[in-house]
Amino acid sequence: MAKKKREFSLNVGISSILFIFVILALVSFAILSLSSSVSDYKLTSRVADGSTKYYEACNQAEEMLEGFDRTLADLYATGISRAGFFEKVGKKKTFSVPVTDIQTLQIEINIRYPERAGESFYEIANWSLETTGSLEFDESLPVFK
Repeated sequence: MAKKKREFSLNVGISSILFIFVILALVSFAILSLSSSVSDYKLTSRVADGSTKYYEACNQAEEMLEGFDRTLADLYATGISRAGFFEKVGKKKTFSVPVTDIQTLQIEINIRYPERAGESFYEIANWSLETTGSLEFDESLPVFK
């Protein structure tokens, strides 16, 4: 009777283990990619919402300026003198339009008396977004959510 040599082969076992590790790595990268894309979507949504609110406040401020411009034009059309014009309206005006709970749009205009027809009644001296409340930063790490 001839003795059979028993060969111990690991080829099937090593390839199976390697396959499992490759699948685990791909699944891990897929989960990380999904987590990153969800975070990016949330950030993009917040930025888009903030931009929308800012431009709505800008539109509201433009409408306020348009109304004020009509008021100045009506006063100017009465033929009022330069001194009387500034006495009634002043030399500066400030408008404030809320954007969010903690931000306001500040507009400051310098009022001018037009020397000729067609000149502007005011010039915008300041158009800025200012923080009026306190900011609360979330410094926690959302490890398990």
